Amino acid sequence: MLGLIVSTLSQTQRIITFLKAHPDQKFTARDIAKQIVVLYSKEYQEKRQNPRFKTEKEFVSQVVAEIGAQKDQLMKEGNNICWQDKPRPRVYWYDSSTAINEKNTELAAIDIEVDDTEESHSTPNFTEQDLYPLLIDYLDTELKLHSWRINEKSSRNKQGSGGNHWLHPDIVAMQLVDKGWDEIVRSCVKQGVGQRVRLWSFEVKKELTTSNVRRSFFQAVSNSSWANEGYLVAASITNNVMDELKMLSALHGIGVLLLNSENPTESEVLLPARAKADIDWQSVNRIVVENKDFKKYIKAVSTYYQTGWI
Repeated sequence: MLGLIVSTLSQTQRIITFLKAHPDQKFTARDIAKQIVVLYSKEYQEKRQNPRFKTEKEFVSQVVAEIGAQKDQLMKEGNNICWQDKPRPRVYWYDSSTAINEKNTELAAIDIEVDDTEESHSTPNFTEQDLYPLLIDYLDTELKLHSWRINEKSSRNKQGSGGNHWLHPDIVAMQLVDKGWDEIVRSCVKQGVGQRVRLWSFEVKKELTTSNVRRSFFQAVSNSSWANEGYLVAASITNNVMDELKMLSALHGIGVLLLNSENPTESEVLLPARAKADIDWQSVNRIVVENKDFKKYIKAVSTYYQTGWI
């Protein structure tokens, strides 16, 4: 049974109290509205009786709109409330990793059950490894790149466990710049210093939050420094880290790609990478020596340069 709460809390405080009771679980505004109008039913009684709300759905929709309008109040420092706009729908949650250690006796009295007839909006139950084939599908279908998975288990690991964590990316790709060119143009480029292919690098994370965004970004910087273009990829990005990502991207040239795990073709490049004209072959050689998968990738690049075939 839901425990009904009689309180003089403002609506913003009711929302915060609800989210605190479910730390790190993500809820849409409608999820929250449905719960707080039951938990605080007496406080909503007068509003519910307004004749302009002909149905319960119209009443709840009004509360949903109010929650959206209260975003700035919810995000005030010290509340530890986070929100995420992409991918849709917008979700809110209480971030326990940055929360101040406080005692809240009111939470102990709350007995809340989330309506299990609707889809849960907590973090999807998938792993980072589940994202690799989805990203490869997107790169192949939408960006026309030839991609390879670089498995850390294929590395020699001379430095011990975790020694290659900042050495090579999760996914690499090759863009055929000369695809469709006339053979005489290809011949000119082959004999000169023109560029026939571009090499890409992708570091993949399940989600980017305030607690991991900088570490994840600089891992992408380290792992993608050799490539023409490097990207940090995530299936979930909290809105309060976008300013940080924009600043870091402007400084270091790494792009940011939001991967839609449900429909990869709807993935989005949020921040384009700053392309580099030249490959860092010294770094490429270091990774080739260390990782068998990466060596196969560079061998495919070499074969294409020599024969024009993948």
